[in-house]
Amino acid sequence: MAALTLSHIKHGFARAGRCGLDWLIPPQCLICHGEVGEASGLCVSCWTKLAFIEAPFCDRLATPFPYDPGEGMVSAAALADPPPWDRARAAVIFDDAARGLVHALKYRDRHEAGLVMARLMRRAGADLLGDADAVVPVPLYRWRQWRRRYNQSALLAQLICRAAGKPFSPQLLRRLRRTRSQTGLDHEERRRNMRNAFIVPEDGLSLVAGRSVLLVDDVRTTGATLEACTKALKAAGAKRVDVLTFALVPKPKQLHI
Repeated sequence: MAALTLSHIKHGFARAGRCGLDWLIPPQCLICHGEVGEASGLCVSCWTKLAFIEAPFCDRLATPFPYDPGEGMVSAAALADPPPWDRARAAVIFDDAARGLVHALKYRDRHEAGLVMARLMRRAGADLLGDADAVVPVPLYRWRQWRRRYNQSALLAQLICRAAGKPFSPQLLRRLRRTRSQTGLDHEERRRNMRNAFIVPEDGLSLVAGRSVLLVDDVRTTGATLEACTKALKAAGAKRVDVLTFALVPKPKQLHI
C-alpha cells in the first residue's frame, strides 16, 4: 500500500507539473500553432486536412488507385519505370498540412512532430514492418548532420522501432560524399546527384546479406535518394528492400518541398 501511495504521489506531482507548464505555455497545434488540449498533437482542423493514403494503392509506389484492381497490383508508372525497391508505403500525400509537420521536425527542431509522424508511418507500413529484419534510416552526410544536429529520418526510424520492437540499424548504410541539395532538380538530375552516394560498410555486410531491410525517410519526392540507398543495400546482398516514408509527393514536378 505504501508503494502504491508513493506512486500516486509521484504521478500527482508529475501531472501538476505538466498542468503548470501548460498554463504557462499552452500546447499548440504542430501545424497551425492554435491551442490544443494536449502537447505533441494536432487540432481537429489540421488533422482532417491530412490526406491519408488508404487502400487501394500501388504495391511498388504507394500511389493511390482510383479503383480497386486487386491486392498486390502495381501501377502503370511502376511497370514503365520499375523502382529498385520491392514495396513502398507512405502515410499521407505531401500537401500543405503534411508540409507543416515535416518542416516542424526538419527545420524547427519540433521533435514532438516526429511522434505523430512515426505513429502514422507505423500504421501505414505495418505489413512491411512485419517482414523487416532491420530498419535503416536514410543517412545524412556527416557535416550536414553536424550542422543540423540530428537526422530526422533516423529519429523517425528509431521511434518506429521502439514501438514495433524491430532492430534500429543506422550503421548498415553510410553516406560516402556530400551531395548538392535536391531542391529544384528533376528526376534524372537527382539520380545523377545521388549516384554511388551510399555504401554498406564492411562490418555491415553480414548483417545485410540475405535479410529484409526497411528503409525509412520523411518524404519521397522523385525517389532518387531511396533508389540509391536501395541499390547499395541490394549490392550488399539484401534479399528484400522496402521503403516507408511519412509523405509521398505524387507529382514531384508540380510541387516543391
